[in-house]
Amino acid sequence: MLAEDNLLELRNVYREFRIGTALFGTTIAAVDGVTLRLKSDLPAILSIVGESGSGKSTLARMILRLLEPSGGQVLLDNENVWESKTKDELISFKRTVQPIFQSPHDSFNPLRPVSDSLYDTALNLDLAKSRVQAEEYIAQSLKDVGLDWKRIQGRYSTAFSGGELQRVSIARALLPRPRLIVADEPVSMVDASLRMNIINLFAELKETFGISFIYVTHDISTAYYISDVIAIMYRGEIVESGAVKDVLSDPYHPYTELLLGSVPSIGEKWASRIELSGMEIEEYNLIGCKFYPRCQRRQEHCHNVRPRLVSMGDRSVACLIYRDDMDKHAS
Repeated sequence: MLAEDNLLELRNVYREFRIGTALFGTTIAAVDGVTLRLKSDLPAILSIVGESGSGKSTLARMILRLLEPSGGQVLLDNENVWESKTKDELISFKRTVQPIFQSPHDSFNPLRPVSDSLYDTALNLDLAKSRVQAEEYIAQSLKDVGLDWKRIQGRYSTAFSGGELQRVSIARALLPRPRLIVADEPVSMVDASLRMNIINLFAELKETFGISFIYVTHDISTAYYISDVIAIMYRGEIVESGAVKDVLSDPYHPYTELLLGSVPSIGEKWASRIELSGMEIEEYNLIGCKFYPRCQRRQEHCHNVRPRLVSMGDRSVACLIYRDDMDKHAS
């Protein structure tokens, strides 16, 4: 597939952090050579799933131009989003890609009415020339997420529930009618009874406005329900990706199997984050497979050989168990 066929493309994206002091600390790759593509021909929801510390939120921040990669490229319509940008180019980027963050209450200044944030977005992105004109855009975006402008106008964030405020966040993201929304754990701090309302809203917006989503989550259940495609992250790497029903009904990678075994079952609800035992910083810097210490199917060479992500039909997997099949597909 040609690069110009992609709305978003990540090419070997890398981000490292220093842990500890200069003398006694260590450097880890929080995101380690991630390559992903989101096609431009049809809107889709791509879920990035992994336990706490897998690097998925770091990856989201690099896509949003909030954290610069240590290496690799983030391409939007085949243009590197981290190359020097003029003011107009930055505005164009923000019109195309919008964020929804984990905590709706942290997304709004508690000292200002939430409607001021909506006005700011409309004016800063040159969607309107005045507050009167901006109000038309704001009222429509709120209507699109099931909210009424009169109920929102002039009220502070403390006057809303988490679910209502997250809908306001979504309305704000909708203002420029973006082509891509990056939602980082958008329902993890919303009451459990309201989570599926938000998830269903994403599906409606995809169909109604042709918006693609990157849905960052630890919740395999909602990922299975909402996604078209899924990427499983472990220690900063994508270890498996493909159509969500294929990956979660017949996982190839042992880590995907372990994730599925750590939750009740697909379709059931649970509230706790996925945090598996036996996690050590040293695993980030292993020479071979990072999952080696916890893998029940490991082989001797897995300790010294780093598996690469290779296509197997419509799926991709990074596991030496399938090395012969990988070589066959790659040749």
